[in-house]
Amino acid sequence: MARLAGITVRTLRFYRERKLLPPPRREGRIAWYDDHHLARLRTVAALLERGHTLTGIAELAEAFDHGRDVADLLGVGTPSEEEPVRLTPEELAARFEGEVTPDNLAAAMELGYLGTDGDEIVHISRRLLDVSSALVREGIPLAEVLAAGARVREHADTLAALFTDLILRHAPEEDLHRLRPLARSVVEAELSLALDRRMAERGQERP
Repeated sequence: MARLAGITVRTLRFYRERKLLPPPRREGRIAWYDDHHLARLRTVAALLERGHTLTGIAELAEAFDHGRDVADLLGVGTPSEEEPVRLTPEELAARFEGEVTPDNLAAAMELGYLGTDGDEIVHISRRLLDVSSALVREGIPLAEVLAAGARVREHADTLAALFTDLILRHAPEEDLHRLRPLARSVVEAELSLALDRRMAERGQERP
């Protein structure tokens, strides 16, 4: 395993002691490693190259290992218009340079944005992933992006309940999915108008 990962046996043992690597399966005195361990070692190497410390990587590894399973995240059998995205830990770190911390990971998992599937991370929505990374590139801290996402989630749940109740008062339940685009159009239009009003107000406040 050490040879495949390009490290020494001593380094492999050190990584195990630092909890960067899950324990191998043991049969007597023989330790058996698998592809999961090799993938983790390659992730550690990639994160070290990006400037992460061993302590930081250990904290990230713990967060990944205790993340929500992808089946729980996506909701098996639940129809969705969102496209999930599979990422390696190093790909996630590259998208949010310097912002992938244990606290931010925990917040993203709590929101249901991130789940785990073996050695991969699954983001629930390509659109949300792209917007989040774009905002971070604009200089907005990921912690604030996630906090805003939590507030948006609350309002979105309220709007979804309002639309669902409205439809079910006048149409059968099977019409909900067909009429779903109408709800999205209303929300997009109202948000656009609200942004127009807010920007106009900001313009009037300028000297």
